Amino acid sequence: MIQREGEGWRLAWDGDRQPFSVLIGGEGWAVELTAAEAEGLRQAVADLVAQHGALQDQLMAEEAIALELERGPWWLELEGDRQQWSLRMLYTPGGAERSLEGQWGPGAAPAFSQALQRLHGQP
Repeated sequence: MIQREGEGWRLAWDGDRQPFSVLIGGEGWAVELTAAEAEGLRQAVADLVAQHGALQDQLMAEEAIALELERGPWWLELEGDRQQWSLRMLYTPGGAERSLEGQWGPGAAPAFSQALQRLHGQP
């Protein structure tokens, strides 16, 4: 089992728990994901954070930006400035499957996204 957490975020992976082997959480909420759902979130967050990184040098210190990414059932929004940003996610697969919504504030979003990237290849 892998477990990481910080102020305002939580991430755990336990390959023995099926089908929901990954747990993600924020301030006052948590949800379990399948390995495929977690990998979809990981890829989408990585792409959104990379977009923000590519734009950082173009932003003035006081300038704010909001970036959105929609990929399959995932919708993500990164909102902030050059130095700090928050992350919001929605998961809406449709049909009779569950939907999810969560967010990480500026103090938690970068740490959560880094921890999520380190899970690559494990779930």
